[in-house]
Amino acid sequence: MKFSGLRFLAVALCSLAVLAPATGEAKTRKKAHKHHVHKNYGNSHSGMASWYGHTGNRTANGERTNLGGLTAAHRTLPMGTRVRVTNTRNGRSVVVRINDRGPFIRGRVIDLTPAGARAIGMSGLAPVSLSVVN
Repeated sequence: MKFSGLRFLAVALCSLAVLAPATGEAKTRKKAHKHHVHKNYGNSHSGMASWYGHTGNRTANGERTNLGGLTAAHRTLPMGTRVRVTNTRNGRSVVVRINDRGPFIRGRVIDLTPAGARAIGMSGLAPVSLSVVN
C-alpha cells in the first residue's frame, strides 16, 4: 500500500495524538478559575447588584422564577449556596439562595429578585458586598 505525503502525515499525527497521553508527554493544564467581581476575598466579594423582573421563566436549576422569593443569580457560586447580600450604602442585608446564573453585564456581581432588592432598600443598581453563609 502506497501512502501519499499528505496521507502519511495525517496518519503520523493521529498516531502521535493517541500515544502522547500514554507516554506522559501530554500534560493537562487546569484553567484558572476567575471570579468576575470587583473584589474577591475568599468567601466574600463586592461589586454592583442589579435586580430582575422577568416572570414565568425557568431558572438555571429548573425552578420557576419566583419574584417574591429571596433568590438570586450569580455567575459562579454553586446552586443552592446561601449568600448574605449587604447594601453598602445603607448597611441593610438579606440572605438569598442562588438558583440562577447571571448577571451577564460587566461589573455586576449578583442579580436579586425584586423581593431581595426591596429587603436591602435597593432601587436600580446598588453597591453590595457578598459573603457566603455556612
